[in-house]
Amino acid sequence: MNLSHICVGVDGSPASQSAVRWAAAEAAAHQAELVVANAYEWRVPGARAQVPEAMAAPAQAAADALVASAVDEARVVAPGLKVRGEAIPGAPGHILANGSSTFDLVVLGNRGRGGFSSLLLGSVSQHVATHAAGPVVVVRGRPDPTGPIVVGVDGSPASEHALRAAFDEAVARVTGVVAVRVYVPGNAGLRADVSVPVEDPDERREEELRHLADDIAPWQEKYPDVPVKPVALDGHTAEVLIGLSSSAQLVVVGTRGHGGFAGLLLGSVGLQLLHHADCPVLIARANETP
Repeated sequence: MNLSHICVGVDGSPASQSAVRWAAAEAAAHQAELVVANAYEWRVPGARAQVPEAMAAPAQAAADALVASAVDEARVVAPGLKVRGEAIPGAPGHILANGSSTFDLVVLGNRGRGGFSSLLLGSVSQHVATHAAGPVVVVRGRPDPTGPIVVGVDGSPASEHALRAAFDEAVARVTGVVAVRVYVPGNAGLRADVSVPVEDPDERREEELRHLADDIAPWQEKYPDVPVKPVALDGHTAEVLIGLSSSAQLVVVGTRGHGGFAGLLLGSVGLQLLHHADCPVLIARANETP
């Protein structure tokens, strides 16, 4: 990813404050400009009575103050950072998703002020992660600042975007990449009375490692100074990546892998990571006009 313009969405919640700090460090690492954005609603959708226009000015003032505070926080994290703020009236999820095509990366916290506090992932974060025109990071968990970048690889076009993003992040953070291929054993799910050839687990793992080596070879050639650890494990992809996230700086996945329904905008693995990972999650996709 060529990151020169990064946007972080804020609403004053503790999760969005964490997102600002992460985004400021990310922008500094990539020498990028950071835009701190607050999308706010002062009208009440579906209300029987019109909200007075007089409410607009106080709402704008509150949004401006929130953005100014977040900009100050970003400058504390990264002195000298090029950063500016924007307060925009409108529904936060739609504003950030629709405006994502003008940024190289959108960053959000996992929970905002709205909705139910017991939810693991807020509706705005999920909407933007699903509908954005480019890559999105949802900041969550407690990342290991000395850990690697973990990336899920399955040979799909989406995982190519994930590999590119993972290696770029490793360069910016001066760390290594753990490339993970998860597979299902050949006899998984079969009844005990069904006769099938016995699969040698060691041979299967070596075969999967060979496929993984083919996938990561072009990126190792492009980034020869980045240490790479290939890992092939049997199991469920989301569970494996969630387990590895506890010792990672960042987990990177594509929008859609080989599994599930091709029409979905974001695969189940990405969604489960956004809900349960122990570190920030990057949903990698090529920037496009919505």
